[in-house]
Amino acid sequence: MTGAVVLYEVSDGVATVTLNRPDRLNAWTARMGRDYRQALADADADPAVRVIVITGAGRGFCAGADMRGLSDMADAGQYDDGSRPGEPEVWPGRGVRPDFDHDHSFLLGLRKPVIAAVNGAAAGVGFVLMCFADIRFAAAGAKLTTSFARLGLPAEHGVSWLLPRVIGAARAADLLFSSRVVLAEEAAELGLVNRVLPADQLLPGTLEYARAMAAEASPASLLAMKRQLWGDLLSDLDGAASRAEVEMREMIAGPDFAEGVAAFTDRRPPRFAPLGEEISRQNR
Repeated sequence: MTGAVVLYEVSDGVATVTLNRPDRLNAWTARMGRDYRQALADADADPAVRVIVITGAGRGFCAGADMRGLSDMADAGQYDDGSRPGEPEVWPGRGVRPDFDHDHSFLLGLRKPVIAAVNGAAAGVGFVLMCFADIRFAAAGAKLTTSFARLGLPAEHGVSWLLPRVIGAARAADLLFSSRVVLAEEAAELGLVNRVLPADQLLPGTLEYARAMAAEASPASLLAMKRQLWGDLLSDLDGAASRAEVEMREMIAGPDFAEGVAAFTDRRPPRFAPLGEEISRQNR
């Protein structure tokens, strides 16, 4: 698709969503945001998709908001969320719980795991996008920075809630307050990045991991665990354990448990069915 700022491809149970402004290090624009949400809505609704990978074209992952847009907002003195009067908005992942009904936190409300393949610079909103993925792989030497303090901005889009829960409050304060650049290797030591791979192996390695998950993991189990992982961070242990007991009873009576046990007994790969009910591409 000529001029597409977001590319979308599905293969072997994995949807790859690629930010595609390589000449601008995939700097974020309102149009990119709308196309990005549409691609994720398509992936979340498609029964052929079991895992979602997000990456960037060229040398960067997402170098933050496009400076032209920031300049326009500075001149106007007001925030532009990219919405346009009369234009239908697509918001996947919304309706699960209010905490996920926001820019970027909606990733936590998707029904499928999201893996960020951070191939280069991730700054500002690009850093936020990376953080709200469930799993993060990064290219060796990739530069990551919050950048908000240098622009006179607060921590954006709820990353002030997420980052301390991923790496701890003191480390989050360091990255947020200083806006210093962190290389992928240090990010892995902090626990912000799950795995660092050579640049030329990042996307192949991420896709290999995603395809194995798509082939071997129950979609119903992945959905249940994603709801537990993020929902339980907003709850207490009693609530988490109680809900897990209910989920376990229900899923033991379901087809995926029976298939998983049969596959283990027969020493064969499992044949799990896709998630049944598709979600709407519009607001939920």
